[in-house]
Amino acid sequence: MGNRLSKIYTRTGDDGTTGLGDGSRVPKDSARVAAYGTVDEANSAIGLVLACPLPGDVHALLTTVQHQMFDLGGELCIPSHAAIEDADVERLEQQLDHHNETLPALKDFILPGGGEAAARCHLARTIVRRAEREAVTLSRHDAVRPQAIRYLNRLSDLLFVLARVLARADGHGEVLWHHERRGR
Repeated sequence: MGNRLSKIYTRTGDDGTTGLGDGSRVPKDSARVAAYGTVDEANSAIGLVLACPLPGDVHALLTTVQHQMFDLGGELCIPSHAAIEDADVERLEQQLDHHNETLPALKDFILPGGGEAAARCHLARTIVRRAEREAVTLSRHDAVRPQAIRYLNRLSDLLFVLARVLARADGHGEVLWHHERRGR
């Protein structure tokens, strides 16, 4: 890290703009800022999952994901910067397969819940989905590498599977949606 921040506020954003990693300034409500801001929000939500007691392999995996999410935020903040690679997406897929193989096949929709860690994981999943949508929106008018979008897509899938794993590990079990309750 080149420069250290000795002062947190700069007043440069008081006009409604913010600086990108390449030094250019854009409106704070631009699609690029929304995309990397939501990646940051998702990373914070993953931090909430990590604040819960977790199986060691899940804790290690999510810690690695947090570092990659920081890299991804940097990629989105610096136009034409590359940080997420195909191998990162492939590792998520391997983890998805590994954690999913122990779970029973889905026959019903699952409601967010199943204990604190699982519920936090579901929240992180939905924020990652929003980050993915915002990255797609950005890609419609500015360059976004496909690896970034694929990474977010796989990460949301992984968080869904991990929520299922955590619901079972906590002993709460998954909360199934009962569609027949409406009595149609």
